[in-house]
Amino acid sequence: MFGIIKKIMGDSAPAESPEKQGDAHVALCVLMIEAAHIDGECSDEEMAHVIATLTDKCGVSRDDIDELVERAYQQREDSIDLFTFTRYINQNYSKAEKLQVMESVWRVIHIDGRLEGHEDHFAHKLANLLRLTHKELITAKIKAREQLQT
Repeated sequence: MFGIIKKIMGDSAPAESPEKQGDAHVALCVLMIEAAHIDGECSDEEMAHVIATLTDKCGVSRDDIDELVERAYQQREDSIDLFTFTRYINQNYSKAEKLQVMESVWRVIHIDGRLEGHEDHFAHKLANLLRLTHKELITAKIKAREQLQT
């Protein structure tokens, strides 16, 4: 997992076991899927961005993506809330890695070019669960917007 997140951030540290990487991928995927569905539907553009983040930034192979997304949807459905996933992230991710997660979620939220109240509320709730400050939340939001404009 740390290897995957460090890969996002450009570190060349060795990757962890496939099981740990899978847990990290599922946790990130669940959070991005939740962000995509927070307005009641997940657009093709939002799902394409979730998949692109997982493949391009996390190194998930295209062959594994369908299984990963299916696992994430199943775990999302089986969970009552996001606490399981955010607890996993809090226990295993550094502050910088959690900021990368928040940026990924903001990119999904902003991919359609507008921010609705319930999306903003979700992002604030997630930042709180990830133990990020309001300033860190806003910084991640700004970075995500900038990344989508390039």
